[in-house]
Amino acid sequence: MKGLLLVNLGTPLSPSKWDVFKYLLEFLTDGRVIDIPWFKRQLLVRGVIVPSRFRESSNNYKAIWSEKGSPLLFHSQNLAGKVQKELGNVKVELAMRYQVPSIETALNRLKGVQELVILPLFPQYASATTGSIHQKVMDIVSKWDFVPSLSLINNFHDHPLFIRAFKEVAAPFQLDNYDEVLFSFHGLPLRQLQKNSSHCNSLKCCSIKIDKNRACYGAQCYETARLIAKELGLKSYQVTFQSRLGKEPWKEPFTLDVIKSCAREGKKKLLVFSPAFVADCLETVHEIGVEYAHEFKKAGGEKLDLVPSLNDSSEFVGLLVALFNQKLSQ
Repeated sequence: MKGLLLVNLGTPLSPSKWDVFKYLLEFLTDGRVIDIPWFKRQLLVRGVIVPSRFRESSNNYKAIWSEKGSPLLFHSQNLAGKVQKELGNVKVELAMRYQVPSIETALNRLKGVQELVILPLFPQYASATTGSIHQKVMDIVSKWDFVPSLSLINNFHDHPLFIRAFKEVAAPFQLDNYDEVLFSFHGLPLRQLQKNSSHCNSLKCCSIKIDKNRACYGAQCYETARLIAKELGLKSYQVTFQSRLGKEPWKEPFTLDVIKSCAREGKKKLLVFSPAFVADCLETVHEIGVEYAHEFKKAGGEKLDLVPSLNDSSEFVGLLVALFNQKLSQ
């Protein structure tokens, strides 16, 4: 029997302060997320970051929570159900890197399969996301008596079906009605970008497609944006990065800075894509759709529209099925 494990980042069990506190603690003490020595990381996360952020984060989660629960979780559950239906006899499980359903619980349900594909739901590879998932999976599976044939999917940032899926979710928007189009990706510290790409010394090569930077998160983001823009026939767009944390230098330009700049330049209508996120979540629905939209209007803009994530769209389901089949045929 064959198995497929889909993994997304994670979400608190509820928007309560205590559940958000626990979620942030587990997330930010991951050594691949904040990659500094263990003791310093514990002091920083437990003593500074989480105590200063969990109350505000709790309020933000409350703003996006619905009767179904966390958008990231229920969209991911719907997605897994549709992929299971398409793959038939393949056993499909969903896990979250942090909180529940845990990777260990999902893997235990997959024990006994002969071939297992691990598919992190992150289009672009980063050590803090896909790398962390791969490490966690291997730590668990390495302790099994029977280890199945294991295949790890690294990224799908330039897969034609992924690009077409974003074209479909953007179809309801009249692109000519907007003064600017932004592709906003989750940010990373410059130090992590440089560490993950040994050839990188200036970070100026991210927007240039060359063989040496194929594994670079920044380069994959720019390539995703270029391919979606080409598919949509966009002549002008900007690539930006959001959700920075701490005081160290992060990948620029920052989404919020560009949004404010657009307003000051007299641009009244913005359309924002978030191609690093495949499910609607706090970083898209609230950070961009609420906070950034407010800042855009405050700076003189009129309207900021957010293109929805792929969620459980039929095109995205087709992509995941194709990635699974391609991996097993290699």
